[in-house]
This record gives sequence, C-alpha cells and structure tokens, in this order.
Amino acid sequence: MRMLGLIGGISWESTAHYYALLNRMIRARLGGFHSSRLLLWSVDFAEIERLQVAGKWDEAGVILAEAARRLEGAGAEAILICANSMHITADAVKAAIEVPLIHIADATAAALNLLNARKPLLLGTRYVMEMDFYRARMRELGMPTIVPDAENRARLHAIIFDELVMGRTEPSSKAALLAMIEAARVRDGADSVIFGCTEIGLLLTAEESPIPAVDTSEAHVRAGIDFALSRSA
Repeated sequence: MRMLGLIGGISWESTAHYYALLNRMIRARLGGFHSSRLLLWSVDFAEIERLQVAGKWDEAGVILAEAARRLEGAGAEAILICANSMHITADAVKAAIEVPLIHIADATAAALNLLNARKPLLLGTRYVMEMDFYRARMRELGMPTIVPDAENRARLHAIIFDELVMGRTEPSSKAALLAMIEAARVRDGADSVIFGCTEIGLLLTAEESPIPAVDTSEAHVRAGIDFALSRSA
C-alpha cells in the first residue's frame, strides 16, 4: 500500500471524516485489520479562512505548498488537499512537489460519469460556486455545472461556515439544502448534484438527495485509495 499525504484542517470536521472514510474503504477493500497508510498535515483553519476572506489566495497557496513539500519529504507518495475550495491553490501545490496531486474535481467528474450525469448542480462555498477555478476544470473534463441563485448561494455559504465547520448540523439547513436541489431539478433540469464542499456530506447523505449525488469527499478518498493500492512504477 502506497503512502498518502493529506493536507487537512480545512476544516478539521471534514478532515476527520476523510480519515474515517479512508480507513473504512481500505478495510472494505482488503478486509481483516487493514487500515490506511497516511500522513496528515493539519493547518490552522483560522489562518486559511482569514486569507480566503481577504482574497489572498497566493498566500494560502504558499502555506499549502509548504505542507505538501513536508508531506512528500516525510514519505507521502501522493497528495490530497482535503477541501474543495482550497483546490484554487492546486497549481501552486502541484508545482512544489514531485509526487502526484490527486485533484478532487477529477475524482468528482469520474464519479459523475459513472452516473451518466450531464447537468450537475454544484453546491459548495461561494468560492467554489462563484469563482471559476473549479467550474473551469469541470468544463475541461466535459462536465459543465450549474449553481443556485445568488440568495441560495449566500445561504449555503453561511450554512457551511456558521454551522458545518463548527460541528453543527441543523434540520432547517438540511431542509434548505434539499429545497435547493429540488428547485434546480425542476427549474434548471439538473440531473445530479455535486456536494462540492467536504462538509456537506456531514449534513446530507447522497442517498437522501432527490437526484443522484456525488459526495466529493467520498469520490476523492476513493481515488486516493485506487492510487494507494495500485502497483507502483
């Protein structure tokens, strides 16, 4: 099993979910007492969140690139950024290391293709929904996305930062999320939904969605495990 390096803490709530998923999926694949071989570099989310709000993405990229270098130096054979929004720094991280960066959007597009999806609704932070770094990569992969209207984008961003990253899951927020998905299905013809924030899966499972859903955390972890269990060069 090859060693995975995780850049986490963005937020630690979702990173804990990543850790559990990695070990559950490895045990499901290999059985017995198997668990995932991994290294974790957990950043201080307060520092990252401050840079996000200020739009200082280059500075955030320096922090994540250094984390990736240190993980590689400690023996990681591939890197995963355990957050959708921070893939805005993916190019900086990739340039800092020799080992592969397993991109969350690539894993998500592959999972959507398995569902025969053609018009996915993208849910996430306002950075993911409104900036082009994520949606552009999805377009390049043949998977153009739609997003909620401005009011619902603001509502979802608040749910993520005021509740989910703080470990809170509110029934009213779950209902709001389901309403966004149903509205996109009816109004825009969405045939699938992307949980494009790694915390969304803490509030709503893919099975609860009214249309087929891809939880990006699960897709990303699955891609990481595929790499970890593949034959090394």
